[in-house]
Amino acid sequence: MNESFMKERPVLPLVLSMSLPMVLSMLVNSLYNIVDSFFVAQISEDAMTALSLVYPVQNLITAVGVGFGIGINAVIAFHLGAGEREKASRAASQGMALTVVHGVALTAGCIGVLPAFLGRFTQSEAVLALGVEYGQVAFAFTLIIVLGLSFEKIFQAVGRMKATMVSLLCGCVTNIVLDPLLIFGLGPFPQLGMTGAALATGIGQSLTLGIYLALCRLRPLPVDITRGEMRPRRAMARRLYGVGIPATLNLALPSVLISALNGILAGWSQVYVLVLGIYYKLQTFLYLPANGFVQGMRPLVGYNYGAGEPRRVEQIYRVVLAMSAGIMAAGTVVCQLVPGPVVGLFTTNPETIQAGETALRVISIGFLVSAVTVASSGALEGLGKGLPSLVISLCRYLVVMLPAALLLSRALGPEGVWHAFWVTEGVTAAVAFLVYRRNAPRGEGAHAPKKSENAT
Repeated sequence: MNESFMKERPVLPLVLSMSLPMVLSMLVNSLYNIVDSFFVAQISEDAMTALSLVYPVQNLITAVGVGFGIGINAVIAFHLGAGEREKASRAASQGMALTVVHGVALTAGCIGVLPAFLGRFTQSEAVLALGVEYGQVAFAFTLIIVLGLSFEKIFQAVGRMKATMVSLLCGCVTNIVLDPLLIFGLGPFPQLGMTGAALATGIGQSLTLGIYLALCRLRPLPVDITRGEMRPRRAMARRLYGVGIPATLNLALPSVLISALNGILAGWSQVYVLVLGIYYKLQTFLYLPANGFVQGMRPLVGYNYGAGEPRRVEQIYRVVLAMSAGIMAAGTVVCQLVPGPVVGLFTTNPETIQAGETALRVISIGFLVSAVTVASSGALEGLGKGLPSLVISLCRYLVVMLPAALLLSRALGPEGVWHAFWVTEGVTAAVAFLVYRRNAPRGEGAHAPKKSENAT
């Protein structure tokens, strides 16, 4: 496959062709998360509580898989753009070897610490037993999960976005179909409860990985994953982790923020904790499409950066920024005009709906400007500049957000937490714009890393 189209096709149709398959995939994935929770909730309230408590550990696995995958993606795209196919293949091979190490370590670690971790958050023996039952089965598929995520990023790095879409959609749909069959024992299937929910997820993820492997044989990738190149080397590992570790932290930070905000809001009422949970369910439908554009942008930015096309990198960034801003503007309109009906999708409690209306109207003030943060952080990851991207995320989730939430909540009560969101988005957007401009490539040849960094 000739991936040179990434520097030859007009920018707008190129970005759309790379991004729209990922936007669709992420919307379906968001739907899967809601459907999966819906079926588990039918088992019992304890089951839903157990699933919620296991979620942070699952999020850690996903953060490591996706974060390191972004590192693989950036390095492969750069070398392909620079015409260094052997080094791109070396990055893919060593990246997959390190992914296996991550998967084995995460499997042992997550299963080992699960009972003690759950015990810190619940005194209920029933909840603890259900959480362990679900987690032990779900975490047994960890190696499969992280391998699938690495293949996803490799396929994206070479422009095979439709293949990624098909693989993800097949896995998500399989999961959705198997959930009620295995949980409730419909037809010839056994009734497995929480074990069934975990198995449905694992089988769906296994199918996704199987499709990637089949596609590699039917239509080989322009990079070769070979056993002889799998032995990790220091220079290549440094480049992979240089992007992968900050990207992992970027993905893990929201969980830290949610836990901290829950602690602040719980001091007033559980209603506000519920409202925060509802907001984060709703905002996935807004930020996931924007993230789909970012996923399409990363390989394009990396490829053109490696090819010495700084002007084209800037054009791609501006197109994605405009698209992200359009999505955020639409979300702002909805939250300002009809927040009540939107919150009413998740609760019938009038007090919660009223609090939710206020929250959505206030928080959505910052939606539009957050497009700068989303686009800039994604572009920096595509350029292989993980630390500047991490600086932006630290501002957004910790450095600005938590002090603002604490101070404003003391002055305004729980509504102060909602105001902290738009304040943070405004400050972080300014930081993101300055950080991106400082790190964006300028001029022909300015992109190339030092020789010592490029050695493998």
